[in-house]
Amino acid sequence: MDHVELHEGSRVALLVPSSSDLLDVAMSLLAAGMFPIPLDPRLTSRERERILAGLSPDLVVDTEEQLASMVRRTPDEYRWGLPRARPMHVTSGTTGTPKGVYSGLLTEEQVRALLADERDLWGFCASDVNLVLSPLYHSAPLRFAMGTVLAGGRVVVPGAFDPALVTAAIERERPTTMFCVPTHLQRLFAHWDEVGTPDLSSFRLVAHAGAPCPDAVKRRLIAQFPAGSTWEFYGSTEGQFTACRSEEWLERPGTVGRARPGRVLSVDPDGTIWCTVPEHARFRYFGDDAKTSAAWRETPHGPAFTVGDLGRLDEDGYLYLDGRREDLIITGGVNVYPVEVEHALREHPGVVDVAVYGVPDEQWGQRVCAAVVGRATAEDLAAHARARLAPPKRPKTWHLVEDLPRTLTGKVVKAELPGAELPEA
Repeated sequence: MDHVELHEGSRVALLVPSSSDLLDVAMSLLAAGMFPIPLDPRLTSRERERILAGLSPDLVVDTEEQLASMVRRTPDEYRWGLPRARPMHVTSGTTGTPKGVYSGLLTEEQVRALLADERDLWGFCASDVNLVLSPLYHSAPLRFAMGTVLAGGRVVVPGAFDPALVTAAIERERPTTMFCVPTHLQRLFAHWDEVGTPDLSSFRLVAHAGAPCPDAVKRRLIAQFPAGSTWEFYGSTEGQFTACRSEEWLERPGTVGRARPGRVLSVDPDGTIWCTVPEHARFRYFGDDAKTSAAWRETPHGPAFTVGDLGRLDEDGYLYLDGRREDLIITGGVNVYPVEVEHALREHPGVVDVAVYGVPDEQWGQRVCAAVVGRATAEDLAAHARARLAPPKRPKTWHLVEDLPRTLTGKVVKAELPGAELPEA
């Protein structure tokens, strides 16, 4: 496979651990007008076959030796050159078969607009040192790393996430930027409670996304990192919607911010969120015209897309998320949004983490369940829910668990929660 002839438009699947070589190869392929498809190297053979079948890559790189060989063969003019496309990431697959998000080749004008879009928001510059916490096969960490390199900065890849390794890297490398998910923050704070908090004064940007951030974790993030350095953003594999300084969140707890520059948000009566994007941010699902058509529609502001998330906009344009259409629980004919219930349960001091979901129920159609990590008892939680939630929203079944099954970007894998795959009664 190493000797496959590649050409403009070729697709190259990269199933290797995060490293500077992976970043090098991905950026070099983009500069040559090819499409890297970064994927989790831990995929089972069945998962790998299922995903790659719909992407038809010209080359599959799944060993570090192959990757190193590609680095050695990369022409100098392509290494760190301007990208001519966006990486072809695949959707998370939490609601079905993962799909490739495909931009096609971009014009030079679109490329420069793409780079400016990221640089102007996040301020990437030559003095930046980006610390990579999440796997580079996910879109956000790769985007932050690429933005840093293209601005002349440096990227540090400590390896698989480990709080001790990350802490050592902070002390040694003095990073200026970091993307993370709430789970990373929880683990780092727990580690720092044991060994002490490192000097965080080098950070100018700490951005988190991927999953709801517990209130206590958010407030500690704001307190411990330099003033004005912390952000949250809302996006997906398909595209970016919002960005929100933590100071804005303090004024409007729960918001994920307003539309990013060049974008317009709208919300349907049923709560479905739509976002118009600039030309350089448009996409289609590779090999799936029907799914692409369902994701896009024309608006007065231009083409807009949705990923099926639900939310609401306040009078100042700040977005609040209610979850995904696929996660909606209909119990006794009443719509219940798991995110709303989760937010209420996280207010209990004995709750560390929580996931709310529905399972089939003969009487109600679906029954509201909650899997909870923490020291709270089922009796504590039921009393807490009675004080804060209307009867249909209160979980009928409580599962006290040691941990929640999550992807590496922090999303709960609800199919793996207790009872989630119960057959219809």
